[in-house]
Amino acid sequence: MNNNSLPNLKKTGFIACFFLLSFFINEASADTVWTFDADLQKAYELILNLRTDEAFQLLSKNSKSNPFHKSYLLSLNETVEILISEDEKKFESIDAKIKERIAEAEDLPETAETLFLQAELTLQRTFNYINLNQNFSATFTLRRAYNLTQECLKKYPNFIPIRKTSGVMQVMIGSIPDKFNWLVSLLGMHGSVALGQKQLEELRLSKSSLNREATILFYTIKGFINLQFEDAAKGIQECLKTDPDNRLLQFLGVNMFFKSSQGEEAYKLIEEIDKNKKGLQITYLEYLRAELLLQMGDYEKAIPVYQKFISTFNSKNLKKDSYYKIAICNWLLGQLELARQNFEKAKITGREMADPDKYAAKQLEDPTFPNRKILKVRFYTDGGYYDEAKEALQLISSSELTTLKDKTEYYYRKGRLAHKTGDVASAKAFYQQTIVMTGENSWYFAPNSALQLGYIAQSEKDNTNAKKYFEKAISYKKHEYKSSIDSKAKAGLQTLKK
Repeated sequence: MNNNSLPNLKKTGFIACFFLLSFFINEASADTVWTFDADLQKAYELILNLRTDEAFQLLSKNSKSNPFHKSYLLSLNETVEILISEDEKKFESIDAKIKERIAEAEDLPETAETLFLQAELTLQRTFNYINLNQNFSATFTLRRAYNLTQECLKKYPNFIPIRKTSGVMQVMIGSIPDKFNWLVSLLGMHGSVALGQKQLEELRLSKSSLNREATILFYTIKGFINLQFEDAAKGIQECLKTDPDNRLLQFLGVNMFFKSSQGEEAYKLIEEIDKNKKGLQITYLEYLRAELLLQMGDYEKAIPVYQKFISTFNSKNLKKDSYYKIAICNWLLGQLELARQNFEKAKITGREMADPDKYAAKQLEDPTFPNRKILKVRFYTDGGYYDEAKEALQLISSSELTTLKDKTEYYYRKGRLAHKTGDVASAKAFYQQTIVMTGENSWYFAPNSALQLGYIAQSEKDNTNAKKYFEKAISYKKHEYKSSIDSKAKAGLQTLKK
C-alpha cells in the first residue's frame, strides 16, 4: 500500500484520528452533529493553525467541556504534531498511548461516539504506519477502522462525524493501485473515490464543527487524488479569505499551487507562512521552497535551501532526491566536480519509498549526466514559466538528442508544455508519439502520457478512450512513478463509473 497520494493526504490534509473517552455518556444525550463549545472551538482553531503547544495548554486546563469533544481534540492535536514533524521516535510513545486508549474504548458501552472514536483512533494508527513505511501493519489497522466505520454507519446512520472517517477510507481504498486489489478484496474492503468525496461534502456543508476538517480533506482529495489542482487551489483561496493567517490552509495552498504549475503564487504563500513564526515548524516547506527556486532557474539559491532541508527534516524521505537536485543545480551551473560529488552522496543517502526518491535513484543508475536543455524545459514547465520553457525548447537541436531516451523525453516535454498552455491537439499528438517511442523501456514518460490522454478524453466526454488510456497507464509494469500514476488512473476509472 505504498502509494504517493497517501503521504500527500497525510501532509496536507491531517486526516484526523482520534481517541477515546474515559467514561460513558448514554446515546440519548449524544451529539449527532458535534458542535464544540467556545473553549474547545478556540483550541480547535489553534490546532488547525498548527499551534499545537498552545492548544494543548488550553485543553489541559479545560475540565467542563464535552469529554468526547475534548478527547477528540487532544488526539487531533497530538496527531497533527506527529504528521507535520514526521518524528519517528516520538510516534513510539504515542503508539503505546493509542493502544491503551483503544483498549479502554472497547470496554465502554457501545454508542455512536465510542464506535466513531475507535474508528478514528485506529485510522490514526494506519496513517502513522504508512508514514513509517510499515505497510503490513497499516493494511490490518485500516481493515479494523473500516469495519468499525461500517458498523457505525449501519447502526447510527444519522451520526454526522462518521462521514469523515468513512469518506477518507473510501478515497484511500478506492485509489489503491491494482496490484493490491487482491489483498483489499481478501480483507473484505471496498472503496470509491466518488462516494468518499460525497460523504466529505455532506459533512463539509453540515453545522458540525468538524466541517473545517472535511473542507481541508475535500480540497486535498480534489487535488492529489482527482488531480484538479487548480480547482483545489481556488477552494483554498476562498477559505483563506475568511481565515487569511491560517498556516495549515496556507501550507495546503502552497502544495496546490505547486502542483498546478503556479510557482509564483506558491512562493508568495511560503513567504506569508515565514512571517508567522508561531506554532509547529514545517520543515517540508524548505523542500518545496527549494523545488520552486529550481523551477524558476535560481539554482544558486536553491542549493542551500535543499541543504537546510536535509539537515533539519526528521524523516529519511526526500533526502535522496534533495542531494540529487543539488547535483542537478551544480550541473546546470556548470559545476561538474560538485555535481559528481553530490550524485555520489545521493546514491548512499535516504531511502527509496517516496516517488521523488525512486525517480532520483533511477536517474542515478545512469552514468551520464542528463541533457541540460531538456532539464530546463522540464523545470520551467513544472513551475508555470511557460515563455521560458518555450525559449528553452527552441534552443534544442535534433543533433543534441543523441539517445532514444533524450529523443523520447523531448517529445514528452513538448506534450506537457502544449497541454499546460491549452494546445490540446498538439498535446495529444506529442503524448501519442511519446508512447510509441518509449516502447518497452521502463521510463515514466509513456504511462504519464497515457494518464494525461485519459484526462483529456474524460474532459471531452469521450469515456471510451478515457477508459482505454487509464487502463493503459496502469498496464505499464515498472517505472519510477508506478504507485502514484496507478492510483490516479484508478481514481479516473472510478469517476467514469460514477
